[in-house]
Amino acid sequence: MTTKTPKRAPTVLTITLNPALDHTVEVSGLQVGEVNRALKMQVDVGGKGINVASCLADFRVATAVSGLLGSENAALFETLFDAKHIENHFHYLPGLTRINTKLVDRASGETTDVNMPGPCLAADAMAAANAHLDDCFATLLPHAGWVVLAGSLPPGWPAETYARLITAAHSHGAQVVLDASGAALSAAIAAGPDIAKPNRSELAELVGHALPDTAAVVAAARTLLQNNAALRMLVVSMGGDGALFIKREESVLAHPAPIEPLSTVGAGDAMVAGIVAATLEGASLTQTARLATAFSAAKLQRLGPHLPAPELVRDLAENITTNTLA
Repeated sequence: MTTKTPKRAPTVLTITLNPALDHTVEVSGLQVGEVNRALKMQVDVGGKGINVASCLADFRVATAVSGLLGSENAALFETLFDAKHIENHFHYLPGLTRINTKLVDRASGETTDVNMPGPCLAADAMAAANAHLDDCFATLLPHAGWVVLAGSLPPGWPAETYARLITAAHSHGAQVVLDASGAALSAAIAAGPDIAKPNRSELAELVGHALPDTAAVVAAARTLLQNNAALRMLVVSMGGDGALFIKREESVLAHPAPIEPLSTVGAGDAMVAGIVAATLEGASLTQTARLATAFSAAKLQRLGPHLPAPELVRDLAENITTNTLA
């Protein structure tokens, strides 16, 4: 797909190199190895960067998307982009976008993911995809001030892929939010994203030791901030223990909202969207923690990458409890 001039100026560009269709099946009392009767099934557009863009669009932030998309099952993605006025700048590949299966157990509240690996590209196809991304940056970043790099890399893509894209985004004057894991996260941190959002286990892998409590997470995050001058903020999601929002001079712990989740799928992506939305508004660290946590909480009550009206998200943010840490 050729990069086109945007119909309206996007504020944020999200990159999803390994998107998916999420096939969600709800059951009650999942029995492994047995026949289970589904209560409900739905198919949603997925992939971390797409989820971020969808939540931002629900919050009325002008957003564009790019990355890699299979041409044979692109219709659901295109329908979502059209419905939410998201600028579509994906590079289309032959074949199918991967399909991931999510088993949501209503009885236990747990979600079991079965994720496919994604497409394997030959060297020339990978070079064409990278050229398309470079073209997107040149076309869109004069308008978009933020780039979100999120999700896994497809098989065969070098771990330095996000690092290269961070450098490219910065060369166009854009700021970068990173949500990655493993070797891709390690290489990208060295390239200096402006904001990164690992979870606790991803941060532990990155620093090379266990993080048994909040104090250990804060210490590890501050070490990363001290060693990476370009990195301005780390957000560490900790599940039921909340999320830490850490800058060099201050840290805030946001507590989870007291709600019953329908599904945890995409909650971290919604938090990334909330971080971007708060940053665009010039919010303080505490305000950022509240809004980002409200995005995540609102997403917990829905299947698919969707939020309620912005007014309801802001109301929820007012009720998020935070603590400022030393």
